[in-house]
Amino acid sequence: MSSLIRPEENVNPAEELVELDPHVFYHPIRRDILHLCVVHYLDCQRQGSASTKTRGEVRGSGHKIRPQKGSGRARLGDAQSPMLRGGGVAFGPKPRDFATKLNRKVIQMGMRVALSARVKEQSLGVVRSLEWPEPKTKTLKDRIEELGWWKTLFVTGLDRVPDGLARASSNLPMVETVTAADLNVYNTLKWPRIVLDLAAVEWFERVLGKPQVPPREYKL
Repeated sequence: MSSLIRPEENVNPAEELVELDPHVFYHPIRRDILHLCVVHYLDCQRQGSASTKTRGEVRGSGHKIRPQKGSGRARLGDAQSPMLRGGGVAFGPKPRDFATKLNRKVIQMGMRVALSARVKEQSLGVVRSLEWPEPKTKTLKDRIEELGWWKTLFVTGLDRVPDGLARASSNLPMVETVTAADLNVYNTLKWPRIVLDLAAVEWFERVLGKPQVPPREYKL
């Protein structure tokens, strides 16, 4: 376990170990599940606001351009024809919802697989807390450079990111903070390094761990 805040003298946070639930952090790698979760997330991010006008929506007169016969040229109707410049668009895009559906259990499995892949790649770290004493960007930048934690996503299990860390990291381009409830499979795979606090580890083990089945009671 590491420490975001510089530890005191004669204290080595690397000697502290965290026991991770194998059901959550040592799940078999399933690339098909990761693909489903990533495609589902990206589909839901699409705005679907592209829109074109049909020939009935283009402004202009409905007067026929030239007679049907006698000109020797092709037959044409009004100026809103899709074959003419400035006319409508045939079969063009209209506002639509690109979101797809995915079962909740598949998304939960994808989160287990993503976290397990990070553990396997040795790109997942755990700290005791993500509290930062002062909202100064320079001090946090110096500490991140000392730890080599650029391009890192910090995840907390609290209801909100600690104010000190949120303010100090807001101007750092290669550092991001998020709560465990808002973390998704896409961001877990996108960032090269993930750092969890103990509250986030407990949150994932509680939400993604095996459900506790109460023992059955038998009447004699």
